[in-house]
Amino acid sequence: MARSPSAPGGRPGGEASRRAFNFRSIGEIVTELRRVTWPNRQETTRLMIMVITVSAVVGILLGLIDLIFARLFGVLLGS
Repeated sequence: MARSPSAPGGRPGGEASRRAFNFRSIGEIVTELRRVTWPNRQETTRLMIMVITVSAVVGILLGLIDLIFARLFGVLLGS
């Protein structure tokens, strides 16, 4: 496909449209962040404890499953 001689570098719109897009995007991001309902300290602490607890339980379960499979393969392979 041939490049258009009027569009240097083959990019339609050029630098000005990219800059306008960036500023518009930043404005939209700021607008969305103002509409967010942020959690208070108590809710954040409660959710953090919940995430840590669930992560620990899942880690323990996966560790036990790994231990079971390691012993099972050890028995099957005669190690």
